[in-house]
Amino acid sequence: MTTQELVDQIWKKKSFLCIGLDVDLNKVPSYLLETEDPIFEFNKKIIDATHHLAVAYKPNTAFYEAYGLKGWKSLEKTIQYLNTNHPEIFTIADAKRGDIGNTSAMYAKAFFEDLAFDSVTVAPYMGKDSIEPFLSFKGKHTIMLALTSNQGAFDFQTKTIGGIELYKKVLETSKEWQNSKNLMYVVGATKAEFIGEIRKIVPNSFLLVPGVGAQGGNLQDVCKYGINDQIGLLINSSRGIIYASKESDFDVVAAEKAKELQQQMEEILKAQS
Repeated sequence: MTTQELVDQIWKKKSFLCIGLDVDLNKVPSYLLETEDPIFEFNKKIIDATHHLAVAYKPNTAFYEAYGLKGWKSLEKTIQYLNTNHPEIFTIADAKRGDIGNTSAMYAKAFFEDLAFDSVTVAPYMGKDSIEPFLSFKGKHTIMLALTSNQGAFDFQTKTIGGIELYKKVLETSKEWQNSKNLMYVVGATKAEFIGEIRKIVPNSFLLVPGVGAQGGNLQDVCKYGINDQIGLLINSSRGIIYASKESDFDVVAAEKAKELQQQMEEILKAQS
């Protein structure tokens, strides 16, 4: 999916919502545990109920890897289901990979070719040669951690080194990498006050913003600082949508929660048009 195709979907659906598919079998309705593949059945129900409200889905691979081969098969079935039935959806493998060149190339192959995700999240700590193998894939997007929503983000990311905060230096440096046009960035919603500074460095890039809802991030604040001419935002919500209910109508309740966010986004988009 190209950036323009993603923008077109945002305006078509009047939404820039991304739904995180972070499946914990301790939290799903008990009747699903009796099915052959409860992870996939849960995801399928969520997707069927919410695909008209979201432009992206983001499975966090840890929630699949934790269940071994069965979990990985569930991830594969989920992405195949999305690509087959909803090819307009932007898919994100939340894997946070980042290693030396040859290893990164294999990670990129796994997510872009074998699983056919549109994008993957990566950690930039090891520098250019750990990220550029991802960026070399035509038509794919690499979503780099820039400023995260966790408490420990302040341990390193906001420290000043040589007169500049580290996250700003990482952003500036990333723009020099080969195929940097394929970069998007992760910025936590709980760091909304920093987004204005980030936009000065990457004014035209898409930002994937987790942390709205359960983690305390505020949609209006994020949009105030982060929205650009192409909208440029994907707002992720996971727990607040997919675990809104543990009853048999969990998919209906999830759609209601997704609709609440989508309606807020529609109002924001009206103000931009």
